[in-house]
Amino acid sequence: MNTITNIKNEFLIRIQGNTSVAFYTDTILNEWLTQSYRFTCSYKKWPFTEGKISTTYSTPTDDEGFGYPEGWKSDSVRHLEVGGKRFRKLSYYDYRGFREDNSDDTSKIFSDFGRRYYINPKADVSGTIAIWGQYTPAIDITDGTSTTIFSGNEEEGNEAMVEEMLSYAKIREKKIVEAKYHHEKATTILDAILERIKQEQFGYHSRKDQGMFERIDIVEGELYKDTNNPLQF
Repeated sequence: MNTITNIKNEFLIRIQGNTSVAFYTDTILNEWLTQSYRFTCSYKKWPFTEGKISTTYSTPTDDEGFGYPEGWKSDSVRHLEVGGKRFRKLSYYDYRGFREDNSDDTSKIFSDFGRRYYINPKADVSGTIAIWGQYTPAIDITDGTSTTIFSGNEEEGNEAMVEEMLSYAKIREKKIVEAKYHHEKATTILDAILERIKQEQFGYHSRKDQGMFERIDIVEGELYKDTNNPLQF
């Protein structure tokens, strides 16, 4: 199964029906396929639903911020750069407190809240904003040749879509036990895909100079990098 048509046909074969029967019209099938696609796409934070988007940077006000890209999941901006310079992400309330207490500080920090992200307007940067995060892929289910995020690589994910559609059909038939069976089968397939991905991630390494904590001067109570900076004067 690779295309939308393949998925629909497989569903009809297993349900032993066709779209000429009012019970399984094209409208109903398209709705179930859409729901199934959204469910499987959102079930886990898949590597293949990670994305990057860029836009021109213009200095914002404190409360203005930037709108999340269409289709991106809430709170999913994980990495942000402006003009190729990396910004550190803070919780929104820490960010607001920092801006209030350090209104002229040029630290490269950002945060997000309410599907908007906020960049320290005092940071001395220019150029292009580049953000990395998680999005929900769009698909045109009326185009039978369209493929899904699973097609070509993790095609068993399309099998999970069929199983989820079968669960919807069984709910419509008021066969709740069978509906639960098909839903659990779909999630088992998706869990197996994620487990395989995790097994491949052993090769990632951390930077040797990247520790969990920043060094602190116990006597002065400040960050070591701030109190022992040869370029501070």
